Amino acid sequence: MSRPAAAYCGAVEPIRRVAPPLPGRAVLAQDWVRVTFLHWRVPAHVVAPLLPPNTRPDEFDGTSWVGLVAFQVPRTSLVPGPVLPYVGEYPEINVRLYTVDDEGRRAVLFLSLEASRVLTVLTARATVHVPYQWARMSIRRDGDALAYRSARLTGDRSSSHLVVRPSSEPVADDPLADFLTARWALHTPLWGRTRYVRMEHEPWPLRRASLVSLDDELVAAAGLAGVATRPPDSVLYSPGVHARFAGTVRPAARAGS
Repeated sequence: MSRPAAAYCGAVEPIRRVAPPLPGRAVLAQDWVRVTFLHWRVPAHVVAPLLPPNTRPDEFDGTSWVGLVAFQVPRTSLVPGPVLPYVGEYPEINVRLYTVDDEGRRAVLFLSLEASRVLTVLTARATVHVPYQWARMSIRRDGDALAYRSARLTGDRSSSHLVVRPSSEPVADDPLADFLTARWALHTPLWGRTRYVRMEHEPWPLRRASLVSLDDELVAAAGLAGVATRPPDSVLYSPGVHARFAGTVRPAARAGS
């Protein structure tokens, strides 16, 4: 399986399993645990209309990818500062794409993020400008499987229910897994520009996993109907990482500037 090829007039940064240093100090830290990654191949021309200005689909093996990622946030803290009780503890399920901006920087683009704390949702939408949705959520262990549930409490009331069975088989030397998970920034639109926000964490300790069942409306609600009705092309699991976010938010260049 080949590495993704650059499709731009300029260098695209390489995929790095180890995060580059943050540009400045961290201002927020989170633990992400019991993380499940489901991914589907999607043609680049399908996702391109969903991307913010000055970004394009990032591709692997000639296709772009859409992810449905479910996990638990058991701890959030300010850096330096206290742990945030209650509002910093919640399940999350996000729908995401992979982007490259005009400076060749790879990132994640969130189409939606479900969280169970309404104050967390409102704060994240106001400060980081990412499309969080308030939802009733749960994560439960069922024998050797994990079940994630989410149902939006506002808007279109979309829901998701997925059950996965993690294995003990580690993922090693897998360029696709690196492409899908070794992401050290996010792109987010704000007032006609695309912002670039850096983060870091240790390399993902990944395992193979199998999908037991999936009943998902979130991917379709994000603008990609029919994707989550077919089996995913990649299913991965991680026990988790400790993530840190930089305070520096750098705008991507405005078109024509």
